[in-house]
Amino acid sequence: MMNQYETVFILTPVLSEDQMKETVNKFKTLLTDKGAEIVNEESWGLKKMAYAIDKKSTGFYQLFEFKAEPEVIERLEIGFRRDERVLRFLTVKLDKYAVAYAEKRRHNQKKED
Repeated sequence: MMNQYETVFILTPVLSEDQMKETVNKFKTLLTDKGAEIVNEESWGLKKMAYAIDKKSTGFYQLFEFKAEPEVIERLEIGFRRDERVLRFLTVKLDKYAVAYAEKRRHNQKKED
């Protein structure tokens, strides 16, 4: 049974643009290699954080929405923990209401672009 998930992770701000994209692609590949289907991907860019993490007050924010088996989440989060470029991450399983909200948000975002 494939569930829908949303994960947001923050990368260290000392990365170059290429290093940041390489790291994002690493995790995207990890997901797709394990059979996950990427529904949406958003790069929120360099943002100020509410509090400093490892003496850094900014970070590159990235969002993935994807459908995957529950076992994939464990592999993804192990990857996040092992990568020193990842400051924080959060993965949430979306219920039917959250899925509907995410679709509506994406649709409204496309209208603005």
